[in-house]
Amino acid sequence: MNGVHGMHADRCRHRGMSLVELLVALSLGALLMLAASAMLLAASGSYGDQSASARLDDNGRYALDAIARAVRQTAYVNWDSSAAPVAHADYDSANVAGLDAHSLGKNSEGISGALPDAVHGSDVLALRYYGAGKEEGGDGSVLNCAGFGVGAAQTEAQRGWSIFYVAQGADGEGELRCKYRGANGWGADAVIRGVDGFQVLYGLDTDTPPDGVANRYVNASALDAYDAALVLAGADAAARQRDFHRRTHWKRVASVRVALLLHGEAGQVDKLAELGPAQFDLFGPAYAEAHGDDDTGVRIARAALPAATRSRLRQLVQMSIVLRNGPA
Repeated sequence: MNGVHGMHADRCRHRGMSLVELLVALSLGALLMLAASAMLLAASGSYGDQSASARLDDNGRYALDAIARAVRQTAYVNWDSSAAPVAHADYDSANVAGLDAHSLGKNSEGISGALPDAVHGSDVLALRYYGAGKEEGGDGSVLNCAGFGVGAAQTEAQRGWSIFYVAQGADGEGELRCKYRGANGWGADAVIRGVDGFQVLYGLDTDTPPDGVANRYVNASALDAYDAALVLAGADAAARQRDFHRRTHWKRVASVRVALLLHGEAGQVDKLAELGPAQFDLFGPAYAEAHGDDDTGVRIARAALPAATRSRLRQLVQMSIVLRNGPA
């Protein structure tokens, strides 16, 4: 008898799960897998958003660093060289120039032949500087915006160039370009892609004598208007041109303020785009309200952006750069 009860108990102990128990276990397992998948997708999405934001930050920082180096280089003086001027001649043209709401041709001379179809009213910033070292490539201590060396200039016309402007690439993406004069002529390379707008203001030192501190910030058109009002002295055109170069307001630029509006790559969607700003003020709301009508591009409406990029992640970066040797 005991043997029969023992066999029955043994069969009960080795009996498998019932159908109900199996379904419950499978359901619980599926719920756990769904929860884990949701957490994995959320973590992956968060990582992707952070990576996209980091790439935008890196692009903005890289572009600002490149522009800042070029701006500060305009005041470079090669004190160790007998070939390059110890200081810029009074009648040399200014080392800083610019254009409002224009683009440039890749192979045109300097900023001549400017194109009117600028991306969202983007500006042009042109910088010139005396190089260092013999030969055209110099000794490598002075570089243009493309990273090529610039040798010591024997004349004003031989100064190096670093020109920043925005143009559309072959795929329609806006890109900040660096234009320079190389050994075989003019060229331009992309610094960063995904640029909606590039704006420049110039810190004008209005004190007499100048003290190297900006009293107000104006755009390139305002500086050109101040220059147009100058009454030039000189017996002939060459003399008046020299007087213009001595007195141009571009030589009173003590600092440069730049702003870039950038967007992320395809697939980098700003989840808060619908709730985000309806417009982007590249130099802040106060400047946009005061000068939005006469300084194209300082305010960019989201609705004016291309539909294909309207919902992408965006980043606004700004910098003020003080010239190392201010106006004198």
